Amino acid sequence: MLSDLEIVQHATLRHIHDIADQLGLTPDDLDLYGSPYVAKLRLEVLDRLKDRPNGRYIDVTSITPTPFGEGKSTTTVGLGQAMQHIGRRAVITLRQPSQGPTFGIKGGAAGGGYSQVIPMETFNLHLTGDIHAVSAANNLLAAMIDNRLMRGNPLNIDADSITWKRVLDVNDRALRRIIIGLGGKTEGGVIRETGFDIAVASEVMAILALTTSLKDMRERFGRIVIGLTNDRQPVTAEAIGAAGAMTVLMKDALRPNLLQTLENTPAIVHAGPFANIAHGNSSILADQIAIKCADYVITESGFGADIGAEKFFNVKCRYSGLRPDAVVVVVTVRALKLHSGRYHVVAGKPLPPEMLESNVADVEAGAANLIRHLEIVRRHGVTPVVAINVFDGDHPEEIEAIKRIAVEGGALGAAVSRHFTHGGRGAIELADMVVSAAEQPSDFKFLYPLDAPIKTKIETIARQIYGADDVAYEPLAEKQIREYEANGFGKLPICMAKTHLSLSHDPTLKGVPKDFTFPIREVRASVGAGFIYPICGDMRTMPGYAAHPAAEHVDIDDEGNIVGLF
Repeated sequence: MLSDLEIVQHATLRHIHDIADQLGLTPDDLDLYGSPYVAKLRLEVLDRLKDRPNGRYIDVTSITPTPFGEGKSTTTVGLGQAMQHIGRRAVITLRQPSQGPTFGIKGGAAGGGYSQVIPMETFNLHLTGDIHAVSAANNLLAAMIDNRLMRGNPLNIDADSITWKRVLDVNDRALRRIIIGLGGKTEGGVIRETGFDIAVASEVMAILALTTSLKDMRERFGRIVIGLTNDRQPVTAEAIGAAGAMTVLMKDALRPNLLQTLENTPAIVHAGPFANIAHGNSSILADQIAIKCADYVITESGFGADIGAEKFFNVKCRYSGLRPDAVVVVVTVRALKLHSGRYHVVAGKPLPPEMLESNVADVEAGAANLIRHLEIVRRHGVTPVVAINVFDGDHPEEIEAIKRIAVEGGALGAAVSRHFTHGGRGAIELADMVVSAAEQPSDFKFLYPLDAPIKTKIETIARQIYGADDVAYEPLAEKQIREYEANGFGKLPICMAKTHLSLSHDPTLKGVPKDFTFPIREVRASVGAGFIYPICGDMRTMPGYAAHPAAEHVDIDDEGNIVGLF
């Protein structure tokens, strides 16, 4: 089979105006950006389309990720392409790829094989500069904070409480923890410890993904809490005086980007928040436009259903007002075998020979993980479908076992999908099944009410989603929860920061862990984005997973501070 790059080189790109025409949009609804194949959509289109009926809303998630990569992005693209083969108009919505974890390499963010978003080089080189705008807005606020400190600290900021860091979109470990302010008051300012995060981990990026308008973005920027005063009151970006200028820097980045797939299916690519300390979904604005322009909107949430899909339901859908009609859970034979706990694999190294042999018993053992993810989807009142992402060498009896288990576990069905090697034609069975699932009666519901105490919301997620017996809080977390509720932040949704390699807090526990207490080390607030994010377990125990294309790790120091991502 040809490489991804070779496949793209043989692709036929259509003018972006033709792609927009599929969505019922005109050239006046978009602006070309650097080529005839990429455009930024104008937000005014939302008012013009408001009377159109909504299309069906489909989320693509997966089982607990493994070093293989289960193929969510590729499935999202392939499913979108397949819809046109069965006479349905579809648009896919995806996150933008970060330069940091993969040093500019696509890393699966745009699919692969014969299910890719193109043009590849545009997709991989920061598209239209949105991530650079995030960096500029984030670092403007950081600079203004330190300027306030240097000029007499009129806001009485406790410098040790400042949580706002600078960002850049590259994995530069040397800058994770730094000392700033050297050089004296006139040249350097106030000496203090801070650091750099990766740009897509910025709260600015989370706000971009969750905002619904320019006005809403301006208000969210103003609500950002950068630290506390010496008498423990929150200090906001509004108080610093940065929110207006940040909005100006982000004005163009607010507009979603229109591209296409290899089969010329429309693709709206916008925002790229991580799926651990943020919610890991593409932008609300992209989905709000898309749902007025097609029969089916197919979006993707980061990691497994316990992380990205749970946050899709309880964070993104709360703010968007949109409700999912069906969910696709992506699975592979080899991933289920790994979740049996009987194999040890390392990314980049050959698989154990015995893992390639037919073994239905191992598939059945690992399928407990699949069943739990189906339960998570059904707990939110949505009908799941299983996509079996097939590889050469998978055995028919193993595939049949997955189909049986999926139905027994509450899925409408399980479809074999060969979109990687056959493009949209390889996902026709999946597309038909998704259409059937979306037509099922829906009873979508949130997992918890917003007015519940922070601890109640955390414990609901830990018990009902992860399967924990109990939740234990470190003293720091207890203190932070009390402060957040006292400051009026208690009614925000919860965005758990935990390992993606297990349903639990421990990445070594595969399958469906049981009999564990879920530990909360620290609790932080992204007030502008609109969520509380508890930091769960000792995330330093996560294995070196940076080689995996979907790596999105938090690195935490001995004091429990987030010091970088890799």
